Amino acid sequence: MNEPDISADLGGQEYAVATVVWRQAPSSGQIGSRAYVTADGQVHGWIGGACAEPTVIREAQRVIREGEPRLLYLGASDELVLPEGMTAIPMSCQSEGALQIYIEPVHPPVHLVVVGRSPMAQTLAQLARALGWRTELIDGSDFVGAEVDQRSVVVVATQGHGDEDVVRHAASAMPAYLGLVASHKRGEAVLGYLGERGVPQHLLERVRTPVGLDLGRTTHQEIAVSILAELVQVRAAGGFAVEPVRRALPLLTVADVVDPVCGMTVPADAAHFPAEVDGTTYHFCCVGCRDAFLAKAEA
Repeated sequence: MNEPDISADLGGQEYAVATVVWRQAPSSGQIGSRAYVTADGQVHGWIGGACAEPTVIREAQRVIREGEPRLLYLGASDELVLPEGMTAIPMSCQSEGALQIYIEPVHPPVHLVVVGRSPMAQTLAQLARALGWRTELIDGSDFVGAEVDQRSVVVVATQGHGDEDVVRHAASAMPAYLGLVASHKRGEAVLGYLGERGVPQHLLERVRTPVGLDLGRTTHQEIAVSILAELVQVRAAGGFAVEPVRRALPLLTVADVVDPVCGMTVPADAAHFPAEVDGTTYHFCCVGCRDAFLAKAEA
């Protein structure tokens, strides 16, 4: 999709884009209305009123987990023939409107941190940006690991200028991938030095050295190409942590219940008009359904 990436504004997490592609008036959602829904159920934007939003959040979370888009129909569907592939979800709001909403997952771009100031490091950063990767180029003396999280890809290209300290900081952050630009001999020396000074072995085992595909005798610029080629290869094979993490994303922990008046599925939380009758708590899509239910109960 050509959706602009807003993952940096959302803390780098995956999200889903929900877009209204059809509406039946009256409905507060308009064609083209769009919202970004994060894995923890936060909504940024507008997709419709109180009737539609809880369903969109729940389905968007499912899309993020499964990695596949969905086309939803929200409205009364008793006599409606829906095309194959569309999911019908009953929604009987007071407005009596209906919506078709397309929800698709967005995986944030690779977050690449290149540590070093050599021409090779600069070339690697430029090439990664050309792929649309979110790329940072940091001098080794300025790197302390705070720029890195478990979704980051780190390439240490300090090439003898404080390699040990940079690798120690990077390994401690436990990024999705950590590579050291060095010869076999130099790489083993760096890891051996860190091991002797108490860096846990399980962290050192995460360091890939030498990083990059073996292309034989190459220039500095070609080394940058070989490193990027390896990173693309690893990503395509699912070697970065971003893809496996998606399967473990939690759904909202709030249980779903059925509005006893309109039959709509709503979250059983304080925002959905709870009312207790004869020791049982009911939840509603709107205050109108709640009042109608309470009036009937009193009668």
